[in-house]
Amino acid sequence: MSKNITKEDVINALKLITNPQNQKDIVTSGLVEDVEVKQDGISVHLKITHATKPLLSSLKKAVHQVIEADISAEIPVEIFISEVEIPHSQEEKDIPLSKVKNIIAVASGKGGVGKSTITANLAIGLAKLGFSVGLIDADVFGPSMPKMFGLEDYQPLSKKVGDKDLIIPAEKYGVKVLSMGFFIDPENPAIWRGPMASNFLNQIINDGDWGELDYLLFDLPPGTSDIHLTVVQTLKLKGAIIVSTPQQVAIADVVKGINMFRNDKIDVPILGIVENMAWFTPKELPQNKYYIFGKEGNKKVAEKYGLDLLAQIPLVQSVCENGDNGTPSVLDDNSMTSKYFMDLAQKIKDKTN
Repeated sequence: MSKNITKEDVINALKLITNPQNQKDIVTSGLVEDVEVKQDGISVHLKITHATKPLLSSLKKAVHQVIEADISAEIPVEIFISEVEIPHSQEEKDIPLSKVKNIIAVASGKGGVGKSTITANLAIGLAKLGFSVGLIDADVFGPSMPKMFGLEDYQPLSKKVGDKDLIIPAEKYGVKVLSMGFFIDPENPAIWRGPMASNFLNQIINDGDWGELDYLLFDLPPGTSDIHLTVVQTLKLKGAIIVSTPQQVAIADVVKGINMFRNDKIDVPILGIVENMAWFTPKELPQNKYYIFGKEGNKKVAEKYGLDLLAQIPLVQSVCENGDNGTPSVLDDNSMTSKYFMDLAQKIKDKTN
């Protein structure tokens, strides 16, 4: 090994790694306990707590990557882990959204399956069950919640809490909402690189005035992206819901979503699958079911992977109309779709309480 490499060189390289829980580098965050530069390689001693334990796999990978890129790809690197106890009250202060009991990600393998419609109706359904609920529209490139909640004219204000300015979420139908759509011109696309989108999402997470919540739902972008990694690495999720439609092309992407959340580096429990547009029911023939996109494909996937099929939501014209009008279908107790959404909310309640 080159004698020119110093401990300071390694520490400077490690400073390039961000701790996603506080957006500081891992050296400043105190996650690096010691660094040793020896003849036969480099040893990095990481110090973690219960709160940072979920980040361990990604931290190890990042350490190897920065040393390979900034120091040398030829030097053996050993990583040692020590776990320390800190007072629970102090640890809670360092955990984003520590006052939220259940954080749930709503995801889909592809776009166009009605993921945002499911998220909006589920959030309101949980509020109707008597829970305090928040919703983060994390689909930064295609935010839908301002329209679905009738909040297109909402302009977030801030308030001073201690030395911090907090963003005040909109509140409607018993749900606190923050969306990328509140901060950009709806007619212009958000042309951002992945890190920019992740930084914006982190600001909503850390600077939103969420208070104490029973549930906080994340409406994630379709597919897999930096946004997904930001959420799963920054927060302790209760679980994920995967939304799909019966088409085979959508079902194939469900499997990718399952494998993503079950990946060793992510390891987020999957609460189940929601099949949207499961069948078509015309308004004038409410008892009829037409399986225009296929039948029970997601049921078979759920059985294969040991998951629950949480709900099958029909394709009904009023669901689309109510979403466009800012009055999600679950609000109408007399509608046939409201029952489906309330049943879904009840199942999520049962799985998380």
